[in-house]
Amino acid sequence: MLIYLKKNLLAILSIAMVITACKKNSSDEPTTPPVNNNKGIQLATDAKFGSVLTDKDGKTLYFFASDAAGVPTCVGGCETTWPLYYSADASTDLNLNKAEVGEVTRTDGRKQSTYRGYPLYYYAGDAAAGQIKGDGVGGIWFVAKPDYSLMLANAQLFGNNTNYTSTYAVGTGNTIYLTDSKGRTLYAFAPDKNGVNTYTKSATQEGIWPVYESEVLSVPSAVAKADVGVITVATIGKKQLTYKGWPLYYWISDVKRGDNLGIVIGKGPGLTWPVLQLNATVAPAP
Repeated sequence: MLIYLKKNLLAILSIAMVITACKKNSSDEPTTPPVNNNKGIQLATDAKFGSVLTDKDGKTLYFFASDAAGVPTCVGGCETTWPLYYSADASTDLNLNKAEVGEVTRTDGRKQSTYRGYPLYYYAGDAAAGQIKGDGVGGIWFVAKPDYSLMLANAQLFGNNTNYTSTYAVGTGNTIYLTDSKGRTLYAFAPDKNGVNTYTKSATQEGIWPVYESEVLSVPSAVAKADVGVITVATIGKKQLTYKGWPLYYWISDVKRGDNLGIVIGKGPGLTWPVLQLNATVAPAP
């Protein structure tokens, strides 16, 4: 009987030792973190902002409205708060449009990655991946997104070799106005009415002041999405984006992003083709 009890006791102790060893292996030993194989710009989904651009580690990237021309203007002390982002690696994110990714060489020789021609920055206040604390800072910094249908420029108005202020008086100073998603300036036609294009009578007019065709997608946080709409221009069979009821146009002679030369066309007692400023009044009723 004693021998039988000893054998059972040994068996029980053996089983207990095995269980203890298994528990130690499964919980006490450190686990290896997953390997991050991401390279280049990535897309992330945020509950508030939707699809946003990040670096390979998930740190949020930003656009600067003062860079609408595609030239980095955040220099010197600005870079303390807004460090530049650069990666020589092609993006491994299969959902990102690689054709929109580029780079620019800054005046000091450093390279900076771009998306849709906008130089990309970090925000020093984002301590961890996934944070988006820099959006809307100063009304000119916005989280970088792949689906903006409008953007904002913070730039000098210029035409006929003359600088203009936001009131179109001769002088210097930046104006905040609308552009398309790639920095091309957008204009209003002063005689237009709310939701009514009164300019485009045929393809001839369309060739001079092309309508801005776009769906209402994402807009910078400084723009109220309710102020953006779409109308149909029956004379040319195209859709046209509107802001505060104003139909949006390009000027044919603005050949590169950042140009705003159209402001002097028809300039007289009133302004015929103003850039559409963020603080524009609502277009008059038809």
